[in-house]
Amino acid sequence: MVLTQVPAQRGEQEARRDWWASAACREADPELFFPVASRGPAAGELARAKAVCAVCRVRRQCLQYALATHQMHGVWGGTSEDERQVQVRRDREYGRRQRDRVDRAGPGRPAAGGDALDRAGRARSV
Repeated sequence: MVLTQVPAQRGEQEARRDWWASAACREADPELFFPVASRGPAAGELARAKAVCAVCRVRRQCLQYALATHQMHGVWGGTSEDERQVQVRRDREYGRRQRDRVDRAGPGRPAAGGDALDRAGRARSV
C-alpha cells in the first residue's frame, strides 16, 4: 500500500475543499481576481473582485489560506497583494514586540504592568 498523504493532510485538504465550495468567486471569472496591476484601468478589476469578496461567506477562511500559503498574486479574502504584505509585516512586528516584552520580563514573569498588546500594538489589560 502506498500513501501519498498522511491522514492529517487528507483532513486538511477536505476542510479546504469545504470552504472553497462555498466561495462566492466560484462562479466568477478567475481572471477577475488576478488583475495585471493595482493602478490605472486594472483598479476597476480590483474593485470588482473585492466586491465579490465583500459578500462571500468564507472570506475569512480565504484570507487565512492566502496568508498561510504565502499567496503572492491575486485578490484573496478581499485583499490585494499589497494589503496582504502590509498585514504580514504588521503581524511580524506584533510578534517581535510580544517576544521583546517577554524577554524583558524574564522567564516565568508577566510582562511589565501585566499589559498585553492587541493586534494593532495597543496596550490592553490582561
